[in-house]
Amino acid sequence: MRYFSLSQQWVLLFLALLILGILAFKFYYPSPLPTEEIVKEIVVEVLGEIQKPGIYIFKNPPTIKEVLEKGGGLGEVANFDEKPSSEVLETGTLLDVRRESSQEIKIKIERMEAHKLLVFSIPLDLNRVSIEDICLVPEIGESLAREIVAYRQKRRGFRSVEELKNIKGIGEKKYQSLKNFFIVRT
Repeated sequence: MRYFSLSQQWVLLFLALLILGILAFKFYYPSPLPTEEIVKEIVVEVLGEIQKPGIYIFKNPPTIKEVLEKGGGLGEVANFDEKPSSEVLETGTLLDVRRESSQEIKIKIERMEAHKLLVFSIPLDLNRVSIEDICLVPEIGESLAREIVAYRQKRRGFRSVEELKNIKGIGEKKYQSLKNFFIVRT
């Protein structure tokens, strides 16, 4: 029977402790999971003189021309200036395509209706939203919605969403549950 020398035993003890240390480190500090890239979808609605009116989702901010193409194109052949049709749109945009005359089609760029924005988790602009639209947000009734609009009128608009805390009936806890439903655009 063969035995290890004292120096060999020390080397084996060191290796065993090193392996145990590595395993313990891996167990207590696991490697982070691969983070998925968060994809922010761009939601655009198109109505009017278009083949397939509806709401379309894009991976990147689309141009007017791209939205019209995804909607199947216009009912008839129309000429566009390249500059306006290459304008990049943001999420929550509504394109209203209307015939002005037999020769002319106008595209009006607006904001989607509040209930549609909320379905797609697109925040409402505190400086433009109506009392009725504010009431669509969970935890907000008509009286609180009126307070929000009164505050907006008194202050000539919101400068930040955090100003909601200044409104009677909105404390820190309620603010935390509401803040993601709103934005302030300048």
